[in-house]
Amino acid sequence: MMTITQQMVFDTLNMFAFLAVELTLLFLLISYLVGVLQVYIPPSKIQSILSSKKGKGYVIAGFLGAITPFCSCSTIPFLKGLLRAKAGFGTMMVFLFASPLLNPIIIGLFAVTFGLKVTLFYFAIAMGVSIIAGVALEKLGFEKYIRAEAYITPESSGCSSGCSGAKPVNKWRKIWNSTWSDFKKVLPYLAGGIALGSMIYGFMPTEFVASIANENNPFAVPVAAVIGIPLYIRAEAVIPLSAALAAKGMGLGAVMALIIGSAGASLTEVVLLKSIFKNKMIIAFLTVILSMAVAAGYLYSYLF
Repeated sequence: MMTITQQMVFDTLNMFAFLAVELTLLFLLISYLVGVLQVYIPPSKIQSILSSKKGKGYVIAGFLGAITPFCSCSTIPFLKGLLRAKAGFGTMMVFLFASPLLNPIIIGLFAVTFGLKVTLFYFAIAMGVSIIAGVALEKLGFEKYIRAEAYITPESSGCSSGCSGAKPVNKWRKIWNSTWSDFKKVLPYLAGGIALGSMIYGFMPTEFVASIANENNPFAVPVAAVIGIPLYIRAEAVIPLSAALAAKGMGLGAVMALIIGSAGASLTEVVLLKSIFKNKMIIAFLTVILSMAVAAGYLYSYLF
């Protein structure tokens, strides 16, 4: 029999190993697929699809995020691809907010666990706030807080056909070289985020979360929203865990805030975003997610 501390250490190491493998594979796979898409879909086409004329581009970006099964971390390589394709800043931000929150897996589990009415409420809040935030950040000029290097496509380490006496490198190899170069740049951020998130996952019991975010606590919603960000929860686990917390006494408004906080801005994602955004943009991103989580939590408590 393991002691409680041994169990926590085991859970932490197990989560670290699982996330390290999962997020590494996801990052490499999505980065490569984005590279392939860029070969066949020119930047001008992506720009036209995600244009912000008459607000159409923002809505398209939101629904594009809704149909892509990305978690908060795996959205990052796709975002880099959009940056290099020079898509509109506001529409990119809409995609960044909407993609993990409206993950089809989360929506499906939401409907099964909490019912259609609650699911539609969640979808409307996540989509609406994502679009409003994207428009607002663009109007406020936050594009200037994107790091210049985020727009640069990494140079492949292989020699191109222009090198004398060298074999030409095919396009698939070039895409892989660019993908691997990207991965090496974010690896320190990825490892650090996974380590911190895993420790919080292993050493923060659900009973503690429920005890400070129960229905009798008027500050339960903002507390749950803040707790959600460092508590990395995979899409497949966020709804079952939330149902378990609700069963232990956590208010459903606080559950809603926790889901948005954890799915929309995991600690690992925030650390990864530092390779793309400057600090002011990171603060703006967290402010949007926290505001969305708190507003949804209180509104849900009031309406339901």
